[in-house]
Amino acid sequence: MKKRNVCLLIFILLLLSFALWSIVPLEGKKLGQELTLGLDLKGGSYLVYQVDLSELNPDDKPAEIMEGIKKAIERRIDVLGLTQPIVAVQHQDDQYGIVIQLPGASESQVEETKEKMVALLEFREQGEEGSWVPAKGTIDSKELTLTSRYFKGRIEVIPDELSLPLVVFEWDETGQELSQQITSRLIGKPLAIYLGDEPLRGEDGYPIAPTVRGTIRDRGQIEGLNWIDAQELRDLFNAGRIPVPLGRWTEENGSRVFEPNVPLYERTVDATLGRDSIEKSLLAIKIGVALLLLFMLLYYRLPGLIACFSLGIYGVMLLAIFKLLPLTLTLPGIAGFILSLGMAVDANILIFERTKEEIRAGRTLGAAIEAGFNRAWTAIRDSNITTFIACIILIWFGRTLGAFMVEGFAITLFIGVALSMFTAIIVTRTFLRLVVGSRLVTNPAAYGVKT
Repeated sequence: MKKRNVCLLIFILLLLSFALWSIVPLEGKKLGQELTLGLDLKGGSYLVYQVDLSELNPDDKPAEIMEGIKKAIERRIDVLGLTQPIVAVQHQDDQYGIVIQLPGASESQVEETKEKMVALLEFREQGEEGSWVPAKGTIDSKELTLTSRYFKGRIEVIPDELSLPLVVFEWDETGQELSQQITSRLIGKPLAIYLGDEPLRGEDGYPIAPTVRGTIRDRGQIEGLNWIDAQELRDLFNAGRIPVPLGRWTEENGSRVFEPNVPLYERTVDATLGRDSIEKSLLAIKIGVALLLLFMLLYYRLPGLIACFSLGIYGVMLLAIFKLLPLTLTLPGIAGFILSLGMAVDANILIFERTKEEIRAGRTLGAAIEAGFNRAWTAIRDSNITTFIACIILIWFGRTLGAFMVEGFAITLFIGVALSMFTAIIVTRTFLRLVVGSRLVTNPAAYGVKT
């Protein structure tokens, strides 16, 4: 038994050392500053878009299309330099949408990048009056616009024989038909590339509108750019294909009309509110933990002291999990953390009360502690299992409806409760065994039992 306790102690200390190492602040940052904070704590923008699935083929699967859009938007946001985005698919009553959170993004940043996040790259030709109009072709009696949804594979930049950049791209089957029709009628004419309602511009400020030199079917190339413009265009192409327009559905003259690139809902959260929320949350945590530790020490004496130490280990490990996964910490997530902390204490109270009953019944300290843990385990297990079930339901609900706050609360609570079981059953038990085995404290009063 002693060898087992020593092994468990070494295991706990190794876990604690790794957790401390993972959250040690680097480059002068404060502890926990590197955690990923959610929109409500860091400030930023919250956007909701609907999708137009009317041009999908019968064989296309909307769920797979939406997952591809989610990944594409994440890559585009990454290319645009916004950090820690949260993108989720929203699905309800056969209606799909995309929910986007941009923590830390200012209002000006959001306005500058909003269209680039969700708009299709669109090819346009010059109309009769010199204006740029979508370049369209007809397939199966249906008029389609040539856009980035028809790109295939990865776009590359390669040098030509003069070491000048060529942006090389490839079309899918539908893109090949459209490209052939469009480029065959535009030989010698420009074909501009638009993102939303704005043309892509080069480093010199002029629109990127390469001249069509021949009919393009499966593969093509864009030349005449400098290396910087070519690489930026490649990165934007490779940021991901968005196969359907994103925007919102509106009612106009009794019929549904889709407005592309316009969010259904948009909300900006001031970063000052986030800092205020963090300060108030930290103050609440400090007060609550201080009262909790005081109660455990006064009422349960030595076991209470060990429980307080175990709760400290619990907090360090939980911060390490938040940082390593990484998990986005929101205000409801902090509430989930506090609730799981309370449940961890509740587990210790169940154990200590059963232990006190065994001591009063005349058992030795060692036997009383083992009996207390064994008899309290079933109650702890069953109560935590019901909490896990509730958390799983909340996670599913939050992901289905794009309710990040609900999901964040449930994930934090799930991890916190699971970790609290470990600290209550393994950590607290190991330290109590070592103390009792050393016979340094044998007075029942030290364990909260009046003699």
